[in-house]
Amino acid sequence: MTTFTPATAADVLSAVQWASAEGAPLEILGQGSKRALGRPLQCEHTLDLSRLAGVTLYEPAELVLSARAGTPLAEIEKLLADNGQQLAFEPMDYGPLLGEAPGRGTIGGVLAANLAGPRRLKAGAARDHILGIHAVSGRGEAFKSGGRVVKNVTGYDLSKAMAGSWGTLAVVTDLTFKVLPAAETETTLAIRGLLDDNATAAMAMAMGSSAEVSSAAHLPERMAGRVLDGRLGGDPATLLRVEGFGPSVAYRLGQLRHLLGNAGPTVEIAGEASLALWRDVRDCRPFADGTDKPVWRVSMPPANAHHMVLALRMQAAVDAFYDWQGGLVWLRMESEPEADLLRALIRKFGGGHATLVRASPAWRASVPVFEPQPPALAALSARLKAEFDPGHILNPGRMVHSPDSATLARATEGATS
Repeated sequence: MTTFTPATAADVLSAVQWASAEGAPLEILGQGSKRALGRPLQCEHTLDLSRLAGVTLYEPAELVLSARAGTPLAEIEKLLADNGQQLAFEPMDYGPLLGEAPGRGTIGGVLAANLAGPRRLKAGAARDHILGIHAVSGRGEAFKSGGRVVKNVTGYDLSKAMAGSWGTLAVVTDLTFKVLPAAETETTLAIRGLLDDNATAAMAMAMGSSAEVSSAAHLPERMAGRVLDGRLGGDPATLLRVEGFGPSVAYRLGQLRHLLGNAGPTVEIAGEASLALWRDVRDCRPFADGTDKPVWRVSMPPANAHHMVLALRMQAAVDAFYDWQGGLVWLRMESEPEADLLRALIRKFGGGHATLVRASPAWRASVPVFEPQPPALAALSARLKAEFDPGHILNPGRMVHSPDSATLARATEGATS
């Protein structure tokens, strides 16, 4: 087994060219914080990008930051915080949920997994903030897309195509992101004691108001006790975050209290406590329990999510909490992943998709980890894969089963015809 540890983009190009020529599959790694997410890989060789690190450009006045792919995200976030700025989409740290130490993610992994946090309702995800990349395709060809200016718009944006590809299309070596000023202050209004249906209604009212709520989440009974080191207690908590200048935040909180005055008792959580609370929601701390009990990440219409969870609870032992106004549901099963049951219920209650984020290697090998694509979209994805990585050498099988030789030949022929 060979582990390549490139320190430059040229080293990456050389390693991938060798792998392409030899038909040798590569596992692509940053710090490995998300290694346990996706189908288990069977690769004899590893391309470890942890040495390909460092911020190469930071212009606070231009709201632009460039870095090599292996740069620790924690290092970038500290640099931005020191300058009163942030990655507005607040990328999740999967480490604790997957049994790893926190703070081990890299900026390359942010794009590969298209990470986002509770502010996604307002700020989007990584793909909405990427400005440009340099990368090496599975063909062993270096390419670049985008640039270092916010207004760059040139044809099809390959930078966005890399978002959520989990290292299966190309090895990204350098990235440029748009950054934004951090809020002067933030306060969270927590409504206590609501059941899931009433919490869904309250979050919808808040998000539809003029209070400019940036994040909305609901922690059902027992879930609230698993954040903020238990300081919230076990009663349900419906969380509404307001950010901005101090006087504006105070005014908008008043609007929310007036609007939701009959929903239930409220408490304000301010400053560092609010920041810590949303980090815990972002990183799925209620389920970061050191086990490999199956955890699912479900995206579906916010108004329907609690109906799906109720129906699921009728047939399986499951805990749940909600982010993105209910549009993101985190589920922890007590036993097997229940993939067919879960996906059938998601279709029944309005559609969406489910990703198996955590499970034992055996279950990850036997269950479709990522949502199976409709035939037309699957064909398009296969063609894109064939364009970028016809030999299937980059993270083969991480997202879907690797094709057999006949299928691979047909896809490659179609891509080159």
